[in-house]
Amino acid sequence: MEADCEPRPSPTRTVTASHNDHEDPYPSLSDYHDYEPNLEFDDTELLQTATVTSVDLEEKIDVSGLDYLESPVSDGTIEENFEEELVNAPVIAAGVDSLSYHFVDDNEEDEEDFQDVAKYGIVDVVGDDTYGRKVIVVSACKLPSNRELDHARLLRYLTYTLDKYVEQDYSLVYFHYGLTSKNKPTFSWLWQAYKAFDRKYKKNVKALYLVHPTNFIRVFWQIFRAAISAKFGRKVMYVNYLHELRQHLHLDQLSIPEEVLRHDERLLQKCKNTNTLQQAQQAVAPVANVQFHTPLPTQQFGVSLQFIKENNGGEVIPPVVRQCVEFLSQPDALETEGLFRRSASVSQVKELQATFNQGLPVDFHNDVHLAAVILKTFLRDLEEPLMTFELYDEITQFQSLSKDERPRLVKILILEKLPEDNYQILKYLVQFLSMVMDRSDLNKMTSSNLAVVFGPNLVWAQNGQLSLAAIGPINMFTDFMLTHQDQIFII
Repeated sequence: MEADCEPRPSPTRTVTASHNDHEDPYPSLSDYHDYEPNLEFDDTELLQTATVTSVDLEEKIDVSGLDYLESPVSDGTIEENFEEELVNAPVIAAGVDSLSYHFVDDNEEDEEDFQDVAKYGIVDVVGDDTYGRKVIVVSACKLPSNRELDHARLLRYLTYTLDKYVEQDYSLVYFHYGLTSKNKPTFSWLWQAYKAFDRKYKKNVKALYLVHPTNFIRVFWQIFRAAISAKFGRKVMYVNYLHELRQHLHLDQLSIPEEVLRHDERLLQKCKNTNTLQQAQQAVAPVANVQFHTPLPTQQFGVSLQFIKENNGGEVIPPVVRQCVEFLSQPDALETEGLFRRSASVSQVKELQATFNQGLPVDFHNDVHLAAVILKTFLRDLEEPLMTFELYDEITQFQSLSKDERPRLVKILILEKLPEDNYQILKYLVQFLSMVMDRSDLNKMTSSNLAVVFGPNLVWAQNGQLSLAAIGPINMFTDFMLTHQDQIFII
C-alpha cells in the first residue's frame, strides 16, 4: 500500500475514562499518522486473542479521569534503587614508582559475557538527544535468524544493557524495518519481555520512537492494550520518515543501518508531497554540504578549546564550564537527587546556549538540572572530545587490560599524553565531580553513575558515533579515573 502523504487531523490526545480505549494513544511526529506500509511477514500468530488479567498488569490505567498523560519530554522522579557506591580503598606503598603503584579494583564480580550477542549490533547507545537524555537504538534489521540467536539470551542482553541507563532519563529509538518471519521473536517471548521490563525501565524512558511502523505495530498494540498504561502510551511516537526525528535527536549521531536508509528513500519516492521531500533532503543532507559560518569571538559551543582560550584572555577553563561548576557546587545543588540524570527543557537549553555564545550574563533560573545539561552539552559539542581523538583507541582497550596494567595506563594517558589545557580542564571537572560523589548519599550519584553520564561526553570516535561495544570500556575508564582521582591528578 502506497503512502498517503495528505495531511490528516491529529487524534484526540486526552484519555478521560476507560470507554476511550478505542482511541490510539500513540501520536505521530508527522501529519501522516494513518500511513502503514505493507507487512514484511505473516503476523497471523499475533492475531490470536490475548487475555490479560489484572494480576499480570504492572501498570494500570486510572479510569477516574485524574491520571493525566505524561508528555514525552516531561520530567519523572528518580527511582530509589540506585547502584551501591564503589568502595574506594587505594593502597600506595612508599618508594614505589608513581606510575605503577597499586590500585584496589572494587568491582571484583565478573559480568556475563555477551560478545556473541553484541556482535550483531542490535542495540546501540548513541549519546544524548536534544533534551540531554541518553539515546538507545534498537534495529530490527540486525536481528539474525531465530536459528542463530537464543532469544532468552537476547532478553538478558537487553536488560543488561538497559540496566546501565534506566536510572536516568533516556529515549528509545526502534527501527522496525527488517523484522521478518525469519527473525521475528515469538509472541510468548514478546510478552515475557514486556513483563521483564518492569516499572524501573518504563518510568524514566521519556520517549519511544517507532520508526517506519507497519500493521504489526498496531496488532501488537491491540494485544497489549490492557497491559500498557495510558501514561506510557503517551510516550510512544510513530515516525513515518527519518527526517521527522531531527527535531528531537541528532541524526548525525544515530547509527542508522543502511537498510533503513534505503527503505526510507523508497518511501519518500512514493510520497507525492513536495514539502515532505524537501524537508527530508535537508534533514539528512551530508555533513559536507553544511554551510559553516564564522563563529563569534564569544562562541562557547561547537568550537575548539583553543578557540575559546584565545578569545578569553588566555583563560584555560572555558567560561561556560566555570559558571556551571560554580552554580552546581552550591550545597543545595550538590545534594539534588538525580543530579546529571535528568533532562531539561530544550527551549531553555537553546536559549542559554545562545546567551553563552553571545557572551551575555547567564541566569540558570535556579534550575539545577538545566545547568547540568548545559555542562554535558558543552562537552559533547566540542570539536574534539576533552580526552582527544588520539587517545580513543587506547581508552576503548581499557577493559581488556589486566587490573595490574590499568593504573599505569591511566596515568600515562592523563599525565603524559593529554594536552596541558585538556588536562587542566579535566582536572577541574573531576575535582568538581569528586564533590558530587561526596554527596552520593543524597544525590545518588556514585562514581559508576557519573561514569555512565560523563564517559560518552568525554570520549568518542572521530566519526562522531559511539558503539555499544565502546561504551563499556569508556565508562569503566571514567569510573576508574573518578574513583582514583586523588592519586592520578597532580595537586
